[in-house]
Amino acid sequence: MPTADCRLLHHGRIMRCLTYLFLLPETLKKSRKVSGLPGRLPVCSEILTLSLTSTKKKQKQQQEEEKMAAELYPAAGTDTTSLASGTTVEDKPGEVHLSPGSSVGNSAATTPTTQQNITNNNTEPPGSWQCSHPTLRERNALMFNNELMADVHFIVGPLGASQRVPAHKYVLAVGSSVFCAMFYGDLAEEEPEIHIPDVEPAAFLILLKYMYSDEIELEADTVLATLYAAKKYIVPALAKACVSFLETSLEARNACVLLSQSRLFEEPDLTQRCWEVIDAQAELALRSEGFCEIDLQTLEIILQRETLNAKEAVVFEAVVDWAAAECKRRGLAPSAQNRREVLGPALFLVRIPSMSLEEFANGAAQRDILTLEETRNLFLWYTAAHKPTLDFPLAPRTGLAPQRCHRFQSSAYRSNQWRYRGRCDSIQFAVDRRVFVAGLGLYGSSGGKAEYGVRIELKRQGATLAQNLTRFVSDGSSGTFPVWFEHPVQVEQDAFYTVSVVLDGSELSYFGQEGMTEVQCGGVTFQFQCSSDSTNGTGVQGGQIPELVFYS
Repeated sequence: MPTADCRLLHHGRIMRCLTYLFLLPETLKKSRKVSGLPGRLPVCSEILTLSLTSTKKKQKQQQEEEKMAAELYPAAGTDTTSLASGTTVEDKPGEVHLSPGSSVGNSAATTPTTQQNITNNNTEPPGSWQCSHPTLRERNALMFNNELMADVHFIVGPLGASQRVPAHKYVLAVGSSVFCAMFYGDLAEEEPEIHIPDVEPAAFLILLKYMYSDEIELEADTVLATLYAAKKYIVPALAKACVSFLETSLEARNACVLLSQSRLFEEPDLTQRCWEVIDAQAELALRSEGFCEIDLQTLEIILQRETLNAKEAVVFEAVVDWAAAECKRRGLAPSAQNRREVLGPALFLVRIPSMSLEEFANGAAQRDILTLEETRNLFLWYTAAHKPTLDFPLAPRTGLAPQRCHRFQSSAYRSNQWRYRGRCDSIQFAVDRRVFVAGLGLYGSSGGKAEYGVRIELKRQGATLAQNLTRFVSDGSSGTFPVWFEHPVQVEQDAFYTVSVVLDGSELSYFGQEGMTEVQCGGVTFQFQCSSDSTNGTGVQGGQIPELVFYS
C-alpha cells in the first residue's frame, strides 16, 4: 500500500476515535488502567468497547420504553417497531397517530380517543348527515329549525303564546335584506335572542323554511299571517306565492276579509279580485262571518260601492251585524245606542230610501238603530207628496250588468219537433277565466204564450253547486227568457261544469241550431261539449239551454 494511503487510513481511524471520545459522557473520558503497552491502539479499542456498551444500553432502554408504551396504549397494536422508528401507524379506530420524528415520550398530550391525520384530510365517517345529503339545498334544509350551529334565536309570537326558534344568521341574511341589515348592518343586532311579538310562530316557521329550502307550504289558516311576515322581511317570492294562494281560495265567505288585508298589504291585483267576488256575490259576502271581522274603513269603502249586486235591505242587516261584532271587540254591550255609536257616519252610507216600503217597514224601521225622527221622515218620504230631506243616499245602486253567452247561431221551430216531456236537457262548458254564473236563458213555447215550471242545476264533477226551482212565462216569441239561480255561482277557469234544466209546460218549443263549440263573450272564452246527463236531445250542435247568463 502506498505511504500516502496508509497515512490517510491512519488519520481516518484517529478521527473516528476522537469522535467517539467527544460523544462519551465525562465520566467515561477518565483514563483507565489497561493491560499491555501504552499506546493509541489500546485507547481506541477502549473507546470502541465503551461505545458498543453504551449502544447496548440505549437499545435496552428503548426496548423498556416500547414495553411501557405498549402497556399504556394497548390499542396501538403489536407493531412497536414502527413506533420506535418514528413512522405513522396504520389508521385504526382508537389508535395514537405519531408523525415522523415523534416518540412515545413526547406524545403525552394526545389522548387515545383523539384522531389525528397528518395529511390534513380528515373526513366525516360514513353515515354522517353531510354524506347522506349530497346537495347544498338538502344540507341547508336540515338546518331549518335546528339547534346545530345556530347562532341566533327568535322569540316569536305574543307574550304567553310565543315560541323559541333557532336560526343561522348567514342563511337569513342571504334570503332577506331586512335580516342582512339586522345582523350585518351598521346597527347590527348583538342580542342572542330577538323578540318578534307581531308575527305568528307558524307563519315565521313557513318563512324560515322557504329561506332554508325554497319550499313553500301554505295553509288557509296561516296564509294571511305568512303574507304579513313575507312583507315585513321583504321576501317577495314568498309574498307572491301567498297572493296566488289567496286568489285561488277566494270566495264569497272570505272576500271581505281578504279585501281588508289586500289594502293593508298594498296588493292591487288581489284587491281587484276581491271586488269581483264581492260585487257579483254581494249578498253572500255581506252575510258571511268574515264581513263582521273587517275594520271600519273597509266597511265604509264597501258601503260606498256602486256596483254591489245586493238588495239594500241585505246591506242594512249586514251593517247592523257588523256593529254588534264591533261592540264586542270594544267591550261594549250590543245595545242599539252602542251599535249606532260605533257605526258613526257609516250608517248614512246605507241607501235606505232605495228599499221598498215593505222592506223598510219590516226591517230597518224596527231595528231601533234609527232615531224616531229619522224613521218618521223615511215613512213620509215613501208616502207623502211633499217629501222631507233625508241624510241617506236616495239613488239605488246600479249593481252589475249581466252578460249573456249565446251558443247557437239560429233558432227554429217545427210543428212536430222539440217537445218538453219532463226530460233533462244538459250541456257542459268551461271558461278561460273566473266568472259568476247567475242563470240560464231558455227557449219558450212555439205555440203562443205559456207558463213553465223549471228546475235548473249547476254541477261540477257530479257535485251540485247550485239549483233552483222556479217558474217563468214565455210570450210565444223565439227570444230567450232568463231563469236565475238564488245567488251567482263562482266558476273557475279550465274546469268543465254541467248545467241542466227540466221544464214542465207546453211541449212544443223553439230550439237552437248551428251550435258552436267555442264562443267569446265579454272577454271570456267559453267551450262547450255534450253532457251524458242530457236525455232530451240537447247537445253542442242543437237543442235547449241557448244562453249562459254571467258576471265577470
